[in-house]
Amino acid sequence: MKKYVLVSLIALGFAACGPSTKIVNSWRDPQVTVDTSEIHKFVVAALIRNETVRRNTEDQMAAMYPGKAVQSYVIFGLTELKENDEFYAQKLKGEGYDGMVIMRLVKVDKDQRYVPGSYPAYYGTWRGYYGYAWPNYYDPGYYTTDKTYYVEVNVYSLKRDKLIWSGITSTINPTSGDQLFGAVAKAVNTKMKEEGFVK
Repeated sequence: MKKYVLVSLIALGFAACGPSTKIVNSWRDPQVTVDTSEIHKFVVAALIRNETVRRNTEDQMAAMYPGKAVQSYVIFGLTELKENDEFYAQKLKGEGYDGMVIMRLVKVDKDQRYVPGSYPAYYGTWRGYYGYAWPNYYDPGYYTTDKTYYVEVNVYSLKRDKLIWSGITSTINPTSGDQLFGAVAKAVNTKMKEEGFVK
């Protein structure tokens, strides 16, 4: 009997094929269009407790806009901004940053489903069926749990000091944190370009 094991979310490494990630909901400021040619630099932040996954995710996000996107771990390190938010806000503006993209895991839903087993095919004669079925006992069905990860992505303009784009994505059964957040970054980037928010 075959069993599928979901690798822990914090495990590292990419799977050969990515998970199915889709935009569940999104909003954009209708008065704002981001022209990447006019952006000097912006911060990409992944609010993830696992530091390795956080860094890998921010590296993937930054790689989409080379020379313009800067990882939050480079600027903030491990600092929590609760007491220093105003200091960093002034620092970012003073250093010419245009905006910030923040990604975080919102929730994980679990759904159980039944996976039917496989049985030997029937043949026209008993000899054909007996000969085939003898070494191929049935593989009984089983229940498995699908996990759907919802990730929120917010884009802020530092010049306007406000939210200009927001979206929620859903991803079913990612094999790692890297795969999950990497797929989200790509889906969001594609969505922004499709709707004309980014050009």
